[in-house]
Amino acid sequence: MAFESGKSGNPGGRPKTKPFKDALMMEALAAEREEECLAPKGSLRWNARQLLNQGDVQSIREIADRLDGKVPQGISGDEENPLNFVHTITRQIIRANSSDTNG
Repeated sequence: MAFESGKSGNPGGRPKTKPFKDALMMEALAAEREEECLAPKGSLRWNARQLLNQGDVQSIREIADRLDGKVPQGISGDEENPLNFVHTITRQIIRANSSDTNG
């Protein structure tokens, strides 16, 4: 298959999966039902269950940031340094056969 100009090779884009969040949610639900962890020792689900049992929120957050990606942070200013955005649209017409260098 030849490359077609202007056509993406991956039109759906990167998959939006969050493996650690999914494992964490499955194990949280199982723990809530008081079911034991059936995942093999060392697996993502097993580790998620261990962290849930310990209540180690900081470790859960750190692992989720590394495996699933950090949550995008908003850009904000404060009272002393508010953010100001300036948008300018300029239209310039340049004639190719013009001898004037200023347009």
